[in-house]
Amino acid sequence: MTQHQFSPHILREYDIRGTINHNLGAKDALEIGRRFGTWVRQQDQHLICLGRDGRLSSPEMHQHLTQGLIEAGITILDIGVGPTPMLYFATQTLPVFAGIMITGSHNPKDDNGFKITLKDGPFFGDSIRSLASQPFHRAEVAGEIEHIDVREFYIARLLQDYIPAKKPLKLAWDPGNGAAGEILEFLIQHLEGEHIIINSTIDGNFPNHHPDPSVDKNLMQLRQVIEEHSCDAGIAFDGDADRLGVLDHKGRAFMGDQLLIIFADDILKNQPGAKIIGDVKTSQAFYEMIPALGGQALMCRTGHSFVKMMAKKENAPLAGEVSGHLFFADRYYGYDDALYGAIRFINILQNSEQSCAEIYDGLPKYHSTSELRIDCPDEIKFQIIEEMKKDFQRQNINFSDIDGLRYSDDNGWWLIRASNTQPALVGRCESKTAAGLEQLQQNLRLHLNKFFSIDALG
Repeated sequence: MTQHQFSPHILREYDIRGTINHNLGAKDALEIGRRFGTWVRQQDQHLICLGRDGRLSSPEMHQHLTQGLIEAGITILDIGVGPTPMLYFATQTLPVFAGIMITGSHNPKDDNGFKITLKDGPFFGDSIRSLASQPFHRAEVAGEIEHIDVREFYIARLLQDYIPAKKPLKLAWDPGNGAAGEILEFLIQHLEGEHIIINSTIDGNFPNHHPDPSVDKNLMQLRQVIEEHSCDAGIAFDGDADRLGVLDHKGRAFMGDQLLIIFADDILKNQPGAKIIGDVKTSQAFYEMIPALGGQALMCRTGHSFVKMMAKKENAPLAGEVSGHLFFADRYYGYDDALYGAIRFINILQNSEQSCAEIYDGLPKYHSTSELRIDCPDEIKFQIIEEMKKDFQRQNINFSDIDGLRYSDDNGWWLIRASNTQPALVGRCESKTAAGLEQLQQNLRLHLNKFFSIDALG
């Protein structure tokens, strides 16, 4: 029998992801189950958790993944449909070795994939790529599947760190028809104040907008609700609720690194000197503010697996990314959970003397682009970054290669890197002046156009 060959573009750096019926299908799900299941048995383990999001293709992916796992002798505790952090929670709190979440996260509706985690850390990089050559060994005794309900326990854990309000809030919520809708409906019943939810029905067609709060146009509907109902703030999640978005009552969106500063201020009051981790796209304001607040600011590669690993290694109570992934390890488990992040933000806001807009206005203001996403085929995106690095080396231009290429000059900095989740190049530019930002954008455009033609940035 010829061994199944995966598309080289779906075994990514920190998850498995592709487009259904293009480079990802039922056979891939079956083989992932067989091979990962075999690897788990080789670790002398046999019990894992499994969850899935609400995408239209997730039931089929689930059917074939479970078949493969059972053939490999794995016993599955299936938590059903829900957000990725609920799967992480189950993996942490149940006596299992690993967890698999079937999800396309914030990607387009025809995409799907698998996020794999071990109880003691992420499963990524070479571990994911090794599945391409991992042989399958059919177990003498097949595994089985048990359906369990962890929703009540997960919600109780979210509420464990909720602080009763000094001033009850009126909040607008938008889970974007993603996997968190049902859990959110239950959660808000236990929160003080008034809560208005839109798009809570889990619908893999994402009929109202794309489920990614880091893209401004996806927040327009939430802005309208905030204005119409005079809300104190708005909270949004991505498709699997591991990214958090927050709007103030004027409809202004906090970047992920701005939220990181707010949470760091709160945590450092109790843990002075602690290490706080940002990703390579994080604003210079973060690296200036954290020491001023009494902490140590560290820079990490972008990607939830890298950030989790570094946070664990450095014993950091908080880490985050510009995209809205936030990792709390001061009182929580250290994984990215947007529902938990929302609880922590609500605690700060409803017990503060300031409004959400005043908190926003109090943050350092740099001139920066949003996260730049430039469509670029998977086949060439990493090569382009490597060619740019070689070009900088030939010209003796200093740069950082922690993740992609980060260039700095007197105006500020810009970053360009290959996305690990989409066929795109991702970047950001930042300066203390508007004129400096324009010069940085022109500089990035000039260097990038040598190897990949683009019309504009942003």
